[in-house]
Amino acid sequence: MVTMNNIRSPYRLIIVRRLIIVISFSILTFVLFLLDLCVGSSGISIHDVVEVLLNLNKNPILHAIIFDFRLPWSLMAVVVGFSLGVAGAVMQTILNNPLASPYTLGISHGAGFGAALVYSLGVSILGKLTMSTYAQYIVPINAFVFALITCGVIVLIGKVRGFTYETLILAGIAMSFLFSALLSLMEYFASEEALQAIVFWLFGSLVKATLLNVLIVSIVMIISTVILMRFSWELTTLRLGDEKARSLGANPERIRLVSMIIASILTAAAVCFVGIIGFVGLVAPHIARFLTGEDARFLVPTSGLAGSIMLSGAAIASKTIMSGAILPIGIVTSIIGIPFFLYLIIKGKRGVW
Repeated sequence: MVTMNNIRSPYRLIIVRRLIIVISFSILTFVLFLLDLCVGSSGISIHDVVEVLLNLNKNPILHAIIFDFRLPWSLMAVVVGFSLGVAGAVMQTILNNPLASPYTLGISHGAGFGAALVYSLGVSILGKLTMSTYAQYIVPINAFVFALITCGVIVLIGKVRGFTYETLILAGIAMSFLFSALLSLMEYFASEEALQAIVFWLFGSLVKATLLNVLIVSIVMIISTVILMRFSWELTTLRLGDEKARSLGANPERIRLVSMIIASILTAAAVCFVGIIGFVGLVAPHIARFLTGEDARFLVPTSGLAGSIMLSGAAIASKTIMSGAILPIGIVTSIIGIPFFLYLIIKGKRGVW
C-alpha cells in the first residue's frame, strides 16, 4: 500500500542530496577563491593570505598585493562566474535550448560592440570623450548599455511574435550576427592602438577589476538571483511545455519576459567590466542540470556556483600556464570549457533535453 510517508521519504532523500551538492559546490568555490589569492609570481602562502585578510599581518607590501590586486581579481572571478552561470541556466530554461547562453544569443556581442565603439571612435552614449575620460568608466557603461539594447531588441521581437522559443532564439542569433559584423567593422577602421585595446577587451580579463566594480556586480547578482528564486517554481514548469505550465497556473510569456530581462542585466553587469567570457554560461548550467535536475530552486544556485568554480579555476590556470604572465581569462575558459562540454555531450544523461 502506497502511503504519504512512502512518497515523502524518497523525495526528502532527493532534496537532501541536492542540498549536499549545493553545499559542496559552495565549499569548493571558497577553496578555489583562497587558492586563487595565493597563486601568483610573489609566492605568498595561504597562511600569509589569511593573516592579511584578518589584519593580523601588517606587512604593507603584502597588503598592497592582496587588497589592490589579488582580492579584486579573485572576487570578480567568483561573482562574474556566478552571474554568467545563472544567466545561462535561465536562458536555457526559458528557451528550452541546450545551446542558449549569453554568448550565443548575442548579448555578449552587443557588449563587445559597445566597448569597441568607444575604443575605435571615442564615442559613447554620453557623447564624444577623450581617451583619459573613458579609460576607467565609459567603456563598461557603453558595454552595459549595448548589452541591454541587444536584449531590448530580442524582447521587442518576441513581444510581436508572442515570446515563443523559436522567435527568441532566432532573434538572438540575428543580433549575434549583426553585432559581430558591426564589431568587425569597428576593428577594420580602428587605429593600431585602438585595435589592440579592442582585441584585449574581447579576450576577457580580470586585471582591471577593482573592489568597486566587484561591489556593483555583486549587488546586481544578489538582487537578480533573489528575484529568480522567487520565480523558481514557474521556471521549473516551463520545462514541461507552455500548455502544461499554463494548466499549473503559470504564465509562460510573462515568466519568459521577466527572466530574459533579468538574465540580460546579469550578463551585462558581468561582461562590461571584464570583457567577453565564453563557455561559462553554456557549460555551468549543464553541469548543474546533470547533478540536480530541472528543479530551479537548486538548478539556479548550482549553475551559479559551477560558474564560479569554472572561472576561479580558469583564473588560477591563467596565472600558472605561463610563468610571469597572466593569460586572458576568456581564452582559458574556452580551452577548459570545450572538453567539459564534449564530456557532458558524450556521458550526459539521455533525454535531459
